[in-house]
Amino acid sequence: MNRAFDLDEVLWRAWKAMDLPEGYRAEIIEGAIEVSPTGRRRHPVLINRLRRALEGHLRGSGHAPYQDGNVIHRRKAWIPDLFVAPEDLDEVPDEEDLGVDASGVPMVIEVVSPGRRNIERDRVRKRREYAPAGVPVYVIVDDFDEDGAVHVLSLPDPEKATYGETHRVPYGTEAVIASGPAKGFAIGEEITRS
Repeated sequence: MNRAFDLDEVLWRAWKAMDLPEGYRAEIIEGAIEVSPTGRRRHPVLINRLRRALEGHLRGSGHAPYQDGNVIHRRKAWIPDLFVAPEDLDEVPDEEDLGVDASGVPMVIEVVSPGRRNIERDRVRKRREYAPAGVPVYVIVDDFDEDGAVHVLSLPDPEKATYGETHRVPYGTEAVIASGPAKGFAIGEEITRS
């Protein structure tokens, strides 16, 4: 057995055994379990605006937005702020029924929380997790990128752990999803307004 597999297995078992108090969540990111509190007021406001808008956009498509669910890939676990998946999540279970297999998730959205570690996690480290998992579209809503910006990443390259296309759209301009079930979904002022 190689060392990386051993660490993944240990982290996986520890993550499954965790019993966190309400208001905290745990994810496996780049070889470590990270426990973090849920976001401040602005964080859930943005997430709820996005979720409601996505629900309307996805109506009748066979897909839906989900919040606070586990996305699993090869003994790694993430809790994106939102993700899009089939309406019937039983279509894409992970092998241990702890969440949704990343192969069935066409889009994830992270709303960046304040603090250097949180910003670096959503901008850099989660990008290096979602790309190898093959998540086709990664959206970052970032209040802390100058006056605010939406980043739409697509064309994951699992081998390089990066995305081939990155579009940065400053707040005040619509960021439009170009592919997948959310194709045509626009993130604009009605969502990002303060």
